[in-house]
Amino acid sequence: MSGTGRREDEVRRMLEGPRPQVPADLAASAAERGGRLLRRRRALHRLWVLALVAAVAVFTVWALAARPWETPPAETTPVVVW
Repeated sequence: MSGTGRREDEVRRMLEGPRPQVPADLAASAAERGGRLLRRRRALHRLWVLALVAAVAVFTVWALAARPWETPPAETTPVVVW
């Protein structure tokens, strides 16, 4: 018998056997857990967006104050030749 046939036979035997008892509140607890996970994911997403907005705001304020695009003034004065 091939490996695939043996696996199919094992699955059939498992499905024909007695089924385990499922807790009565399984669907309700799964929905509650799913809701918690969804709320947590939304909160983390909002936190990341808030952090990104704050980083952009801080960078903008720094760029406007430091003006890194302008050349700094010369440290020494040029020599005057007469």
